[in-house]
Amino acid sequence: MSDNPFSLWVYLSQSPLLWLTVTLATYAVADAVSLKTARHPLANPVLHSVWIIAVFLLVTKTSYTAYFAGAQFVHFLLGPATVALAVPLYENRRRVAAAILPMLIALVVGSIVAIVSVVLLAEAFGLPRDVALSLAPKSVTAGVAMGISESLHADPSLTAVAVILTGIMGAIIVTPLMNRAGFTDYRARGFAAGIAAHGIGTARAFQVDEVAGVFAGIAMSLNALVTSLLVPLAVTILLR
Repeated sequence: MSDNPFSLWVYLSQSPLLWLTVTLATYAVADAVSLKTARHPLANPVLHSVWIIAVFLLVTKTSYTAYFAGAQFVHFLLGPATVALAVPLYENRRRVAAAILPMLIALVVGSIVAIVSVVLLAEAFGLPRDVALSLAPKSVTAGVAMGISESLHADPSLTAVAVILTGIMGAIIVTPLMNRAGFTDYRARGFAAGIAAHGIGTARAFQVDEVAGVFAGIAMSLNALVTSLLVPLAVTILLR
């Protein structure tokens, strides 16, 4: 191998291990900064990891395909991480059972508002129909949202971007918004975060309080099911 530093970089950039290391190291640093700021909403580690890695890929002229070849291991772990939410759910099962009725009402209302609001806003701003369709499932986890988008013949890549932005914005504003509104029940706070901001909001809820995280996880899971049923109906009515 040549002693030229550029040649060394070309060699390393082809290794999936490099991008896995970059992803984990970036998030570890961002999470440490978040911890130092007492988990301030604006220090959200996902937000800062995204833009730092994006800049790094632009500077190094690395394609997303090459990056994902290494980062896909983190993507794979999303599945086990979601399943692991069953542990705190089981430990708090009595609290969950006691709040089942208001949870179901909030689930339906929250899901409808999330879908209808973004579709109407897209219509108000004169966005094309396919863009509105892509944005409709923005409040559910990426895998489900992209599946809904594909079934509507929309753009799954645009949907994925909308999902990530929704999750990050939700995680940033949920704590100050709930504090300002005077909501002190962590069940309600967590459930709202899970409906509006899916997995990223759920991660933020667990940082604040375990009970909030449990209810966020429930909301995230149930909202994926309800949204997959409501989006086709909503867009048929609203986007004729």
